[in-house]
Amino acid sequence: MIALQLLLVVAFSPLLLGVINRTKAIVAGRRGQPLLQAYYDILRLLRRGTVLSSTTTIVFLIGPVVAIVVGLAASLMLPLTGRTAPIAFTGDVLVFVYVFALSRFFTTSAALDTGSAFEGMGAAREVTFACLAEPALLLGMVALTRLSHSLSLTRLISVGGAEWRTASAALVLIVASWFIVLLAENSRVPFDDPNTHLELTMIHEVMVLDHSGPAFALVLYGAAVKLFVFTALIAIMITPRVGNAAADAALILAGVLVIGIIIGLVESAMARLRLVRVPQLLITATLISAFAVVLVLK
Repeated sequence: MIALQLLLVVAFSPLLLGVINRTKAIVAGRRGQPLLQAYYDILRLLRRGTVLSSTTTIVFLIGPVVAIVVGLAASLMLPLTGRTAPIAFTGDVLVFVYVFALSRFFTTSAALDTGSAFEGMGAAREVTFACLAEPALLLGMVALTRLSHSLSLTRLISVGGAEWRTASAALVLIVASWFIVLLAENSRVPFDDPNTHLELTMIHEVMVLDHSGPAFALVLYGAAVKLFVFTALIAIMITPRVGNAAADAALILAGVLVIGIIIGLVESAMARLRLVRVPQLLITATLISAFAVVLVLK
């Protein structure tokens, strides 16, 4: 089951990026990139050389590696191919949230390691907005803890028909809040534009401007894995389970790709927010999760 789950994440994470970009192209009336363009980009970068600044240290190269390892470790805490995740224990819900904080620490440290004020600006924005996004994620898990009477992530997000019938309003609010967190944590529109590299309003892209070759390939792949994990977190909540590992994996993968289409539609319909408006949207996500907590307590 562990092998199947890792294969699912490793093989299909770049495909999610292709689905999002293809959706945006279709909405705009363009032919767009091939569906597998992310795979081509990663393979192309792996064949290129790497240019390192004289100011960088080993921290600069550790950041992309940690991002991938953390993403794969977090994916093993999700029940993608069965009723129980490969890594499941009481309290793993907090580990899931803060294991990404570890990845963020090394990513921002790699940006600061370049000695560039421009990348330092992006690192400061990254950690600031993460502080505003974490309460929304945690409050949603508090509400799910109340519903499931468990501190295990597997039980929290594996809500079934009974929970949807008795607490549908709270679950809808949690899904809406986590969708906003998904966009913020992965630097998607309206928080950031992953296709922009030259504007002062960048967040994630500005932190990786000095990466090149295989290091940049690891950055792109790590970002794809993180997006897949956050999308799967929501897909598990809204996808029915049949009890068969392969069938459950196929259903969750379908749910992930459908959410990818929704992300593409959102990015096609919205412009990026002004930087001063970003905290307001993240606070809104926190309030939505807080309302869900109030509903389940009532």
